[in-house]
Amino acid sequence: MQDKLLVSACLAGKNCRYDGKSQKVDYVCDLVKRGIGVCICPEQMGGLDTPRVPSERVGDLVLSKEGKDVTEEFEFGAYEALNIAQEFEIEYAILKSDSPSCGKGRIYDGTFTGNFCEGNGFTTDVLLEHGIVVMDENEGKLWYDKYYKK
Repeated sequence: MQDKLLVSACLAGKNCRYDGKSQKVDYVCDLVKRGIGVCICPEQMGGLDTPRVPSERVGDLVLSKEGKDVTEEFEFGAYEALNIAQEFEIEYAILKSDSPSCGKGRIYDGTFTGNFCEGNGFTTDVLLEHGIVVMDENEGKLWYDKYYKK
C-alpha cells in the first residue's frame, strides 16, 4: 500500500502531549516499528515545551489556557509536518483526534471546559489543503485493518 504515512507521535507512545504523556495506540506503534509510520508532533516541532500549558483553537488563533497566543508555534509546526510529508511523498496521515494541532472534524471549543465544536486542528488543515488524506486514530484503525493487519 503506502510506503510511509505521518502519525501523531503521541499515538506511537511518545510522551509529547501537553501533559507530558502519550496516547499510545498499538496499531500505530506497529506501523512505526515496521518503518511505515513517520512520527510527528507539530506542537514540539513548533517550539513548544513538553509538558506545556494546554491550548485550544479559537477561530484562526490558538490560545493557551493562560491566554497566551501560541498561533505562531502551531502554524510553524504544521508547516514542518507538511515539509516532512512532502519530503517522503506521504499521502496519508493518522493524527490524534480533538487536538488543536491534529484534530479532524472536532476540536475543543476554546473555552477549556471540555466542550467540543466542529473544526480541525492547524496541522490537519494544512495537510488537507495540500491533498494529504487525514484520519483520526479511529478511522486509521479501519484503514490499518484493511491494508496492514497481519
